[in-house]
Amino acid sequence: QVQLVESGGGLVQPGGSLRLSCAASGVFFSVYTTGWYRQAPGKQRELVAVITSGGSTNYPDSVKGRFTISRDNAKNTVYLQMNSLKSEDTAVYYCNTGHGGRYWGQGTQVTVSS
Repeated sequence: QVQLVESGGGLVQPGGSLRLSCAASGVFFSVYTTGWYRQAPGKQRELVAVITSGGSTNYPDSVKGRFTISRDNAKNTVYLQMNSLKSEDTAVYYCNTGHGGRYWGQGTQVTVSS
């Protein structure tokens, strides 16, 4: 049974940082492309970072230079380092992986507010 568990969300002031983690069981991040997505209230889910099985990364312009995705194969965990956070980064963040992106975590709330 596949399980993705996100953690590390919380309340942070604008300009602050958070590091999200996504730990997997039943599937190996090293085999698949893995993405971090977010969904704000009333908005569609959007991709904010992706890492391929080969380790290549990509980001949309909205987070480029502020967010960094990484992977620890030994721990089977993917991370999202988020710096210089803005109020518009407030959302529930999800990790996604597997063949055809079939597996999703439950999400972790990130709130950026003073």
